[in-house]
Amino acid sequence: MTFVQRSKKVGNLLFSINSQCILAECALWNNFQQAIYWVDIIGAKIQRYSPKTHGVETFNMPYRIGCFSFTPIENEIIAAFDIGIARYNLITEHLEWLAQPEKHLKTNRFNDGRTDRQGRFWAGTMNEYDEDEKQDNTNLKAPVLGKLYCLNAAGQCDAKISNVSISNGLCWSRDGRTLYHADSPKRTIIAYDFDTQTALLSNARVFATTQGHRFPDGAIVDSHDYLWNAQWGASQVVRYNPKGDIDLVVDMPVSQPSSVAIGGPNMDWLIVTTAKHSLAPERLKIEPQSGNIFIYQLQGIEGVIEPVCVV
Repeated sequence: MTFVQRSKKVGNLLFSINSQCILAECALWNNFQQAIYWVDIIGAKIQRYSPKTHGVETFNMPYRIGCFSFTPIENEIIAAFDIGIARYNLITEHLEWLAQPEKHLKTNRFNDGRTDRQGRFWAGTMNEYDEDEKQDNTNLKAPVLGKLYCLNAAGQCDAKISNVSISNGLCWSRDGRTLYHADSPKRTIIAYDFDTQTALLSNARVFATTQGHRFPDGAIVDSHDYLWNAQWGASQVVRYNPKGDIDLVVDMPVSQPSSVAIGGPNMDWLIVTTAKHSLAPERLKIEPQSGNIFIYQLQGIEGVIEPVCVV
């Protein structure tokens, strides 16, 4: 399978990073450091790529990590580990727990998350009791126990969305007044009105749906307020306009794209993480680049610099 360009808005594949992650997620561009970050959830690590040196650094984590955000302090992050949210220093490895709302639920772990425009940290949980069954929502055996949490500057951690199968696709519109959230097995991206002062959600409505073996995963909003979504199982990244209509599709050489970011020196690189988790050996022979990071050149589209977390 080769990259198929379906729009002049997306140019060629610039390069890929041979990370060979089991389950790469949470692509982030650090504009201050001019570096690409991502996590390997199952590998329990964060990796950082410098376009200047072409080098990859690996930071081993004390627990599996679903997502993280940068803070105003260099090398300090807010991380959603499998058992809770913590402040963590990549260099000193100092860890300070901030919230562990589901530590008592042994089959639950934190997954996707992001910082809102006001600096609050959001992260969602999922029940991983037989993830293969959860890819087919009609055969869901485990209780639907996942929730989306918000941790504010006062240290309060509140559940904002309940009954989530696999929490994914969290991002905000440019003005911060619309929150997008995907429940992957339900093949649905929901949009909410978002109160920037109180973090209250209202007016839930379907933004987009997928069909068949196409599961909405990580997402990001660009400078035109269009939403980019990595679609697990579909070998593609889809760009939606603000009304939820498909604007363009980027076909990929691997079946499991997992998250997207927009960054680079000119904020015009589309960065896509992928995974080889759950792929049979026969499938990995067909798509040996699974688990790598792919960077495409955008044309006339720029990203929005990610806010830092201030909790």
